[in-house]
Amino acid sequence: MFSIKDITTISLTLFAIIDIIGSLPIIISIKNRQKHLDSGKATIAAGSLMIVFLFIGEQFLGLFGVDLQSFAIAGSIVIFIIGLEMILGIEILKNDPNAKSGSIIPIAFPIIAGSGTLTTIISMRAVYSIPNILIGIILNLIFAFYVMQSAGFIERKLGESGLSLVRKFFGIVLLSIAVRIFKSNF
Repeated sequence: MFSIKDITTISLTLFAIIDIIGSLPIIISIKNRQKHLDSGKATIAAGSLMIVFLFIGEQFLGLFGVDLQSFAIAGSIVIFIIGLEMILGIEILKNDPNAKSGSIIPIAFPIIAGSGTLTTIISMRAVYSIPNILIGIILNLIFAFYVMQSAGFIERKLGESGLSLVRKFFGIVLLSIAVRIFKSNF
């Protein structure tokens, strides 16, 4: 039932898709804008969403008449907008300044548990056992939590100009990921 090889493959695949390191500029930006980042809430929300999608994701989307490709394209558009925000230094996806959702939206969804992550998890069911997928999800959530907890430290080490450079670079990377997801599902 448990396979170290499968768990490693699942974990590395999810790590590449989630790309929490590449999302650091967004996480730092949200932390600075809201003066607080609840890493625990974001991790729990993302984990819950991933586990729900593992078990009933395809059926859930089917209730709304949404196929996996449409879901992936919609997610790619959100990722594209976030990438534009990073490059242009503007805010398109406005958050209510009084709301406490900044740790959940957009960090839990679509950054950690985005359309690419969720469709990958659904697809993995055809190849891997559920316990191995669950372990891969949990390992990625632990790493994401650690990165979010370290965001302030990383921000101090990079400084303002370093952070700006990283933000713009990863903005372009996010745009590229969004285009790839869009192209592969169109």
